[in-house]
Amino acid sequence: MALPAIDTGRSRLADTLLARAASDGSVSHPYVRSVELLDGADSIRNQADVIHHLCLLHGRLPGLIDLAIERSPIEASAWMISAAATFAEERAYITRLAVAAPPLPSTPGQAECEAAVLAQRHALEMLATSERAGCATGAALAMLLDWQVVRVVLDLAADRLGAPPLRCNLPDADAIADFAAQIPPALERAVAFGAGQLFLQQRGLWDLLECREQARR
Repeated sequence: MALPAIDTGRSRLADTLLARAASDGSVSHPYVRSVELLDGADSIRNQADVIHHLCLLHGRLPGLIDLAIERSPIEASAWMISAAATFAEERAYITRLAVAAPPLPSTPGQAECEAAVLAQRHALEMLATSERAGCATGAALAMLLDWQVVRVVLDLAADRLGAPPLRCNLPDADAIADFAAQIPPALERAVAFGAGQLFLQQRGLWDLLECREQARR
């Protein structure tokens, strides 16, 4: 599977965000590149599990980016509003895939898994509404960066399910880095913190999905 490459070489904050995406985001999680998820005998079932859990975590309105708009610097509002509008297309995409996919696979410990995802969703809402200036913006930027990897998995599943992938209109890594370069230096630490917390939550989701796959064997 060809995952998107992430290059550095921008502003200090942009470099930090891109480097953290590469080291701490979904792209470096072993389950994302695993045979079990990509093309193993049970890959359709595992991809369905991913889709349904992404719906649980990111399919509800208002989403993380929507909430982060109100907590972002005024000069960043127009860019964030545009990003939120394009992420709405991604919500519609995962909903369409959830309809096309097989049902959520039966897995031991299902109730505990649902509770864990609900706790993650609450954590994301806390990030997106944080009173610390810059924290919500960082979480939103990290979400946009990390979704590039999520999108590769979704498109693979769409192809397997016979549902043509939709064009992704989200800002790419270069556009996100350019935007991050314009954030005031006083907010850099908070932005980096919010981004790091988002990557932590995303990896937590992949940890959960990997454990579920192992439990079904």
